[in-house]
Amino acid sequence: MQALPQTLEGLRGQMPEIMLGSIFVFVGAVALAISAVRHRKTMRAVVWFGLLSACYGLRLLLEARTFVGVLPAWVMATRDFLIVVLTHAILVPALLVWYDLSTGVIRKLVRVFVGLAILLAVLGIGNALFTGNNDRFLPLNNVLAIVFTVLIASLTLVPSLSKRYLVIQSRVMSVGTLVLAVMVLQVNLAKFLSTRTWAEWEPIAFGIFVLSVGYVAIESVLQTEGRLRSIEQELDVAREIQKSILPESTPKVAGLSVAATYHPATSVAGDFYDFVEVDPKHIGFLIADVSGHGVPAALIASMIKVAMHAVKSSAANPSELVKGLNRILTQQLKGQFVTAAYLYLDLETNIARYAAAGHPAMLRCNRTGGEIERVESNGLLFGVLKETEYPAVELSINTGDRFLLYSDGISETENAAGEQFQANRMSVVIQQSGAANVEQLSETLFRESAAWQPASLPQQDDVTMVLVEVQ
Repeated sequence: MQALPQTLEGLRGQMPEIMLGSIFVFVGAVALAISAVRHRKTMRAVVWFGLLSACYGLRLLLEARTFVGVLPAWVMATRDFLIVVLTHAILVPALLVWYDLSTGVIRKLVRVFVGLAILLAVLGIGNALFTGNNDRFLPLNNVLAIVFTVLIASLTLVPSLSKRYLVIQSRVMSVGTLVLAVMVLQVNLAKFLSTRTWAEWEPIAFGIFVLSVGYVAIESVLQTEGRLRSIEQELDVAREIQKSILPESTPKVAGLSVAATYHPATSVAGDFYDFVEVDPKHIGFLIADVSGHGVPAALIASMIKVAMHAVKSSAANPSELVKGLNRILTQQLKGQFVTAAYLYLDLETNIARYAAAGHPAMLRCNRTGGEIERVESNGLLFGVLKETEYPAVELSINTGDRFLLYSDGISETENAAGEQFQANRMSVVIQQSGAANVEQLSETLFRESAAWQPASLPQQDDVTMVLVEVQ
C-alpha cells in the first residue's frame, strides 16, 4: 500500500516532463496525420518535424522513470535501449527538417550532414545492441549536432544569408530556432567541457521551438486562405469578363432558329463561340476550343474574339476566315493549340459553306428524320503552322436542316469504363428528339453527355454547342 503514494508522489515530481513529453508526441502525431492527408511533396518538412517532435516527446516520457513504471513491464525492460535509439536517431529528422527548408549550397551541405547522422545512428544503435555500450558514438553525434547548430544559428542571425539559403524567413521561427540552438550548444558543449549542463531547460527550449513552428504554420495557412480568397475574387471578375466576350443572345434571323449551350468545366473556360451577322440573309457561326481549360485557355479564348474582328470581312468565305484566324493566333499561342469550326449560311441562295481547323466534325440532319451526316473539312489546328490552307465544303440548305457545331468536351466525355460519348451517341439523341426545338435538343444533348460520365466525377471538360435550324 505504501508503493502507491510513493508512485503518485513520483508522478507529481515528474509532471512537467510527462506533460511536455505528451504534448510533443501529440504535436508530432498531428503533423504526421496532416501530412498523410495532404500527401504532397511540399509536406515533407511537416513529416520530418512530426517525427522530430514525436521522438523528442517519447524520449522525454521514457526518461520519467516513475511514469514508465506504471506502463507495461516490457516498456521498463526496454527503456534504456529505447532511449539510446531515440538519442542517436533524433538528429536525423532534425536535419531533414532543415534540408527541406534550405536551398542552394546549404541544402547540399545539410544532405551530407543527414548522411553522417544516419551513419552515426546505425553505428550507435548497433553498438548498443551488440556490445551494451550505449555511449561510444554519442560524442561524434554531439559534435555533429554542435556544428549543425552553429550553421543554422548563423543562417538565422544573418538576414542576407537567411533570404538566400532558407525557404522560410520568419522572425518568430528565428527566435524559436535561436533559443533551441543556444540550449543545444550549451548541453552538448557541457559534455566536452565537464561544466554544469542546463539539460533541465532543454524541453522548455524545444517547446518554444515547437510553438514558433506552430505559429509559422498557422500564419502560412491564414496567408494561403487570404491568397485563395483573392484568387476566387479575381476568378469571379475573370468569369464576368469572359461572359462579356460571348454573345449576349442568339441571332434573331428570319428563317433560322439558333441555340447556344456553354458550360465551362472551371470558373473560366477555353471554349469560345461567336456569331457574324452580315445582313438579314447572311450569317456565320464560329466555335473554338483552346487546349486545356482554366485561366490560360480563357486568355487565349479572349484573343480569338479580337482576332474575329480582324477577319470579319471574310465572313462569306470560311476558308479565308479560318486561314486568317490561324495566321493571327499562331504567332501568339506560345505552345498552346486551338481547334475551330466556322459555318456560313447564305439564306438568299440556300447555300452553306463550312471549314474547320482540327475540330470535331459538324453534324447535319433534317428535323423530319433521316440519316445524320458528318461534315468534315479540316485543316491543321491553330498553333502549328502560320501559313496553311483550310479547304471549305459547300452544302445546299433545305427547310428543316439542322447544323450542330460542338466542342470535344461533349463528344469525349468518358464513362466509368473509359468509353467516350462520341458523335454516334449524339446522333442517336438527335434522331430520338426529332420533334424538339433547338433549345430543347441542346439541353437534352448536354444532359445525356453529363449522365454518361460517373456522377461522382466533376465535369471533365468545357462543353459548348451551337445548334442552327433552317425553318
